[in-house]
Amino acid sequence: MSRRILGPFNRVEGDLEVILDLDAGQQVAAARVNSPLFRGFEQLLLGRAPLDALAIVPRICGICSVSQSVAAASALAGAMDIRPTANGARATNLILAAENLADHLSHFYLFFMPDFAHPAYAGRPWYEATASRFAALRGSAAGQALPARAGLLKLMGFLAGKWPHSLGLQPGGTTRALGASEKIRVLAQLRECRAFLETTLLGDRLEALAGLDSPAALAAWAAGRPGDFPAFLALAADLGLERTGRAYDRFLSHGAYPEDGAPLFPAGFWQPDQGLTPLAPEQISEDSRHAWLVDEEGPLHPRNGLTRVEAEKEGAYSWCKAPRYAGQPLEVGALARQLVAGQPLLQELVRRQGASILARVTARMLELARVLPAMEGWARALEPGQAYCAPGTLPNEGQGAGLVEAARGSLGHWLEFRRGRISRYQVIAPTTWNFSPRDSRDQPGPLEKALEGLPAGPEAPPLVQHVVRSFDPCMACTVH
Repeated sequence: MSRRILGPFNRVEGDLEVILDLDAGQQVAAARVNSPLFRGFEQLLLGRAPLDALAIVPRICGICSVSQSVAAASALAGAMDIRPTANGARATNLILAAENLADHLSHFYLFFMPDFAHPAYAGRPWYEATASRFAALRGSAAGQALPARAGLLKLMGFLAGKWPHSLGLQPGGTTRALGASEKIRVLAQLRECRAFLETTLLGDRLEALAGLDSPAALAAWAAGRPGDFPAFLALAADLGLERTGRAYDRFLSHGAYPEDGAPLFPAGFWQPDQGLTPLAPEQISEDSRHAWLVDEEGPLHPRNGLTRVEAEKEGAYSWCKAPRYAGQPLEVGALARQLVAGQPLLQELVRRQGASILARVTARMLELARVLPAMEGWARALEPGQAYCAPGTLPNEGQGAGLVEAARGSLGHWLEFRRGRISRYQVIAPTTWNFSPRDSRDQPGPLEKALEGLPAGPEAPPLVQHVVRSFDPCMACTVH
């Protein structure tokens, strides 16, 4: 048995180290994922006024700050017993969706695809074209993708005042009311985004991709089609990426983009053999056995959770806790959202061969195709002159939970305050789920499980990197 340490990873938000134990055949026998940067936001919030969370928690991350804001605002809305106005709910959906779709573009073009320009793939029939298109710093794709991403982020200026770290998201909705002319600008910006997705990324209308209902239909759709996603599907078929990166095949979603009580993507827990069951948030717990944190009383629900450092703890190897659902490790992300929402193509793909690199990337593309038309609908439904934010009164004591979906998966904020001050604040971010360490039952986290069995010797192709990036880590969020 030998050991290989990969890290720090480039093109990753925050710090990441992966420790691989290799067998005699240079395949991964066991993996341990280390989040080596402790940040302490949960302690920083203690003793502060509850509404201070709206200014502090977006600073957890500069990439997905909106999702942190939405989770905090939702937790406070529960504590205040208020509901956002109709305009406020639509504007919040637009703001969160703009950030999530921008993250999907960043992941595909800037983080994930450049790895296929690795010299290990020289000689493959697709290598020269892929390297010319996606190589870091030199490829032609980034110059087209970055303006499209910037266009999505311009929506933040119209809807939230700025990005990142906007204060426009509040428990009762949003603070920036749009006039009729600004509504037209939002719709025009969405048209520009649609044009990029349809001409450059997909090579077809969004609705055509969203309507595909099987892997066979996806393969037929992609054959000979121009576009960056069809190009990925061709190289994925050549490399067998539909068989690479399987973890536990258990998936959770908090539900995304609510409007009038009916979210675009529902909440739930999905497994291939059992199908969909309702989400039971009381089944969520955090296990600190292998984290540099005090174990407390064993796994705790986050509403009872604490974050206390034990830097010299025996057996620990990460600052990340191990979130579990009914005691089980599971996967969150775009793939989980679409499986819970009943997307037939992805459900068939996972039932056949489990979660994979191919399934995770395809889920993000399907999400782009499904969410942008919904954004157009929310924008058209905005009513200039109507309220964007409902007033509310903060009680002296209370608690709430904000369960939302960031680009990378399920995000939860649990808040408790007494005598007008925060007494407990716990966050479980998507990467906390996916990049968790082992728990007290020695169950590996999802990424740790997905890396088992991969070739990882010095001369191996970069499959480990592909699997890591297929989960799209945001390590800054992981340990808050």
